[in-house]
Amino acid sequence: MHISYKPLWHTLVERNMRKEDLRLAAGLTTNMIANMGKGKNISMETLVRICEALNCGILDVIELDQDEIAAEATK
Repeated sequence: MHISYKPLWHTLVERNMRKEDLRLAAGLTTNMIANMGKGKNISMETLVRICEALNCGILDVIELDQDEIAAEATK
């Protein structure tokens, strides 16, 4: 399994926010935003800062996705 940031991107769209707006509101670096865009892991501290900036829960930011290999093995 891996972490997906799809809920975060949907939350931003719903709130009419850009990634740059999130970066400024949560005090993130451009590298953090880029890493999330690539599906890379970020720290729990960063996730908390995002949740606080957006006043939302963790499930509005991340979800767990099964890896394609694991998903195919269960078919």
